[in-house]
Amino acid sequence: MKEKVVLAFSGGLDTSFCVKYLAEELGYEVYTAIANTGGFSDEELKNIEKRAYDLGAKQHATLDVTQEYYNKSIRYMVYGNVLRNGTYPISVSSERVFQAIAIINYAKEIGAGFVAHGSTGAGNDQVRFDLTFQVLAPNIKILTPTRDLLLSREAEIEYLRKHGVEADYKKMEYSINKGLWGTSIGGKETLHSEQTLPESAYPCQLTETGKEMLTLEFKKGELSSVNGEKFDNKVDAIRKVEEIGAKYAIGRDMHIGDTIIGIKGRVGFEAAAPLLIINAHKMLEKHVLTKWQQYWKDQIATTYGMFLHEAQYLEPVMREMETYLETSQRNVTGKVMVELHPYRYVLVGVDSSFDLMKSDFGEYGEMNKAWSSDDVKGFTKILSNQTKIYYSVQSKNEDKK
Repeated sequence: MKEKVVLAFSGGLDTSFCVKYLAEELGYEVYTAIANTGGFSDEELKNIEKRAYDLGAKQHATLDVTQEYYNKSIRYMVYGNVLRNGTYPISVSSERVFQAIAIINYAKEIGAGFVAHGSTGAGNDQVRFDLTFQVLAPNIKILTPTRDLLLSREAEIEYLRKHGVEADYKKMEYSINKGLWGTSIGGKETLHSEQTLPESAYPCQLTETGKEMLTLEFKKGELSSVNGEKFDNKVDAIRKVEEIGAKYAIGRDMHIGDTIIGIKGRVGFEAAAPLLIINAHKMLEKHVLTKWQQYWKDQIATTYGMFLHEAQYLEPVMREMETYLETSQRNVTGKVMVELHPYRYVLVGVDSSFDLMKSDFGEYGEMNKAWSSDDVKGFTKILSNQTKIYYSVQSKNEDKK
């Protein structure tokens, strides 16, 4: 009997090559599985399944992990306003571990002795898949043809053509990863520091040229309604924001950062919903949290995002950071108004009963109600003591030179 291998399959170039290579060159019985994190329509999933069987897969499975991905990752990234290097909402980075968990569990379920992925040796995903597989199933061997053979995209295309595989190879010039929390686009221009992606490379195109007001309501840090429409299922709320924001081509950018393996990397992305939700949430927090709540939450969120990006989701400290992030959201309730324009948006304002600006203590730059001018004079005098002492000592020592 042929040995079973479960291949994490997306239908793209790398995984298409892997199906053929694993079956025809290495003689495995290939079971393909796609772990959907919310980026595929039913029609797209059917096309991916058909492609798997056309390539020679013994069996194909669609594993939906969208809700788990939201519950165990996205909501914490919103609580923490997580943007890697202040730019990237960790779209692909965060979803990979949940895909890997689903794939390895499926491999255990069908009794496969091998698991495979199509990652190259020059990126982050290889580490995310390998590490998760090794932690959760150390006895299942990992196969990585694209990485081991040092194959370029051109070499993979040539191999598939020689084996009679028909495909739209022009579309395969870019590696596109779609998920609930954004879409990444890599290839061609992203490999050169002086270039950027053309308009045509982005899956979503500008269709709205006017402006529109978007109202996002949060309850304890979670998005609860969009333009007054309530959502019990937060995944649906995110999709609604994406539907609205994508029409304005909002959320496009280029992320440049340090990879897990130590080299610099660039990737384009579009993520209308993540950027609108995170920045609206952050603005609400500025109104309802104290400065020290914001400061310490930022420190933890930065670490949380870094660990998530660098394949450390299964590290136990992540659960402890999640507890802190969730606790910090008890007063993060209210509405945020956002004005949408083509390619950009404006954070207009917030309405919350927890707004710390709405106090009887005073109005910034206008009127002090809870202290007198003499209070401020005394406070400032004491506050300046340490700095005055420093400069006094410095002055005396300068005189001795």
